[in-house]
Amino acid sequence: METKLLNLKGKEVGSFSMPEALFSVKPDQHFLHEIVKHYLANKHRGTACTKTRSEVSGGGKKPWKQKGTGRARAGSTRSPIWRKGGVVFGPRPRSFRQYLPHQKLRQGLIEALSARYAEGAVLVVENLALEAAKTSALNDLRKALGRGGHSVLFVTDKMEKNFVTASRNIADFGWCLARNLNAYETLRNDRLVFTTGGVKALAGNVKEN
Repeated sequence: METKLLNLKGKEVGSFSMPEALFSVKPDQHFLHEIVKHYLANKHRGTACTKTRSEVSGGGKKPWKQKGTGRARAGSTRSPIWRKGGVVFGPRPRSFRQYLPHQKLRQGLIEALSARYAEGAVLVVENLALEAAKTSALNDLRKALGRGGHSVLFVTDKMEKNFVTASRNIADFGWCLARNLNAYETLRNDRLVFTTGGVKALAGNVKEN
């Protein structure tokens, strides 16, 4: 599987062989849906909390006597039917975390990569080594990739400090190490730009796991 190899100016400088084990698997849409739900559930913080009538301050005194006032019986101003009272069956802090076997997550990443490669959303660059940490150094690459709301994720085998600093002001640019890439990030971003080292590191990481 040969694909174009680009430089940081967005120009083709050769070709690169992509590992078929990662980019040529037939994806299962239902399986990928399950994988994405897993990652979204694990991102859910679950910190919403309401107070019950026992937790709301006040309400220790009976508002009025039981009989003779003509009004409905009331024992506390913190009753759920009162304004500023407690909440019945409101949200409480809890974990939304889901568990999936590691083998499933690995297969989900492979199928997600294959799906994106088939769409033409995967590009390969030589490296992300910039001489200076300036955003202007990425202008040519930005033009080659196109803009208009497209989010781009750069995947590399090691952190390039100048690139990270230079891309910080570009809202559509993000980056991650190959060992941290997952199916959700693969599908969420409009384009994936791998370095040659990133592809090799990803292939080695998937093989080891």
